[in-house]
Amino acid sequence: MHIGLLGGTGPAGRALAARLASLDYQVTIGSRSRYRAMEIRDTIVGRWPDHHLVIDASDNEGAASAEVIVIATPWDGAAETALSVKDALAGKVVISMANALARVGGEFQPLVPPRGSVAASVQAAVPEALVAAAMHHLPAKELGAIDQPIDSDVLICTDHLRATEVTTEIVRAIPGLRALDAGHLSNATPIEAFTAVLLQLNVRYKTRVAVKLTGIGEQDAPTSRVEVSGRAAENGDGGAGAPVPVHDEA
Repeated sequence: MHIGLLGGTGPAGRALAARLASLDYQVTIGSRSRYRAMEIRDTIVGRWPDHHLVIDASDNEGAASAEVIVIATPWDGAAETALSVKDALAGKVVISMANALARVGGEFQPLVPPRGSVAASVQAAVPEALVAAAMHHLPAKELGAIDQPIDSDVLICTDHLRATEVTTEIVRAIPGLRALDAGHLSNATPIEAFTAVLLQLNVRYKTRVAVKLTGIGEQDAPTSRVEVSGRAAENGDGGAGAPVPVHDEA
């Protein structure tokens, strides 16, 4: 699987690039500047010489040619970055991992984008893409420590069944992570906002916390899922955005 990281030169993007490359995914780091992407690629590869990581570097347009896209920009650039390569993202799974946050005084506070979440803003910018919100709560340092597992759950929310499947596959490939289907993209609002709580705990207790939920068995899975279809209105099935039932395998 070829995964392109748009705006992948920040802490989260470079950590994810290293982790995915260590798992033998084909990875392309994208940036507004191809030369910046090349610099970050060389830094990652140089940090882990024994792992022989293979990572490509390109501008965002080049990274958008991958099969699966991760938007790793700061939150306020996520929708704009997606829009800049809109045509290349049509029909593809696009994972949004940004959180809208601000530090006010000594506290982190969540911000609410006009669409309710960063992921929803990305979906509105590229309506033909299959946007999933995921990986918001993973500490960048642990994510980038590719010789260690990460003991954490990853909440995935999306309106597209295919995006759930692909994102789950990627998350499960990372040692220690458990993928959880957290429902529709509307749930990205509280999931993104909760990151402010985790960061505040990090400051208060001088640690790096991760999300781990109890009460869900490793083999538990929902028996059904609904997918939002953009064609519902055209087909007379209840108006734009009407949910169309689909069924997962138990």
